[in-house]
Amino acid sequence: MWLIKFIKNWTLLCSLIVGSAVYLTFSRIPLLEPIGDAVGPRLVDLMPYVIFTMLYLTFCKIDMHNFRPRKWHFALQGIRVLLTALVVIAINLVPAADHETKIILEGVFICVICPTAAAAPVLTEKLGGGIATMTVYMIIANIFSIIIIPTFFPMVERSAHITFGFAFLLVLKRVLLVLAVPLVLALLSQRFAPRIVEWVKRRHNLAFYLWSFNLSIIMGLAVRMVSSTPLTGEALFLLLFLPLVVCIILFSIGKAVGGIWGENINGGQALGQKNNVVGIWLMNSFLNPVAVIAPCAYVVWQNIINAVQLWYKNKHGYLKW
Repeated sequence: MWLIKFIKNWTLLCSLIVGSAVYLTFSRIPLLEPIGDAVGPRLVDLMPYVIFTMLYLTFCKIDMHNFRPRKWHFALQGIRVLLTALVVIAINLVPAADHETKIILEGVFICVICPTAAAAPVLTEKLGGGIATMTVYMIIANIFSIIIIPTFFPMVERSAHITFGFAFLLVLKRVLLVLAVPLVLALLSQRFAPRIVEWVKRRHNLAFYLWSFNLSIIMGLAVRMVSSTPLTGEALFLLLFLPLVVCIILFSIGKAVGGIWGENINGGQALGQKNNVVGIWLMNSFLNPVAVIAPCAYVVWQNIINAVQLWYKNKHGYLKW
């Protein structure tokens, strides 16, 4: 049936559409608003458990022979730090009275500094990359986050007093626990429960569909924040459009640098696929909440790019970009 085939080919795009439609339905129709108010927060609370399960299923397929740091891991972190520093310099050159420009640049800043998304190993596997090397990169990226978040945030917003201890607890709670625990459980499963691992390996797309479910929830959150923004006109347009430019630049740089070591797929996902849930939380907590539109828009653009990549790979058997 053509509809099932379309959904399989464009699962990420369908998730974006479903998430938007469900949020708008349960927030704009008065009769359904109480249901949305009751169920919505519970779906958000469910997200870490879905990510945990998704990563466990993915890590069961990991090859420990490839589980080691690579040169491109540190090269991309250096580029991430450099690009973040350049945006911080640009923000500090903006006149104090030019509030709109600062808001726009803060949106760009959060898109660049965010660590790699927890779902990166899932999509990397679908695109033909390596799970193990991507997992190592994510660990390194989050360690760097502990350093660069408290370093750069006070330079952007002087009232953003983020200590290294706070950044460590933030990354530990929101990222490393979700990453480390399923990794350890998956490795233990490989050693002591091989039948479970074999069962998981036969369910090739299960982790991907779990991510698609999570993506629909994230999209609902993004639509809520974008629809409630007080911005209009040029500022709103730039906060929606510039994340696309940043997204293309990050994917391109990641692919170019990773390609030097024959890992262009991993490199692109490593630098381009961002943990925007963390970015949205950081923006609302420490920077101008109005600029939260930028990481919300980045969610859409990065998944459209991944959706096109998956469609191309499914059709042609390889990635052109």
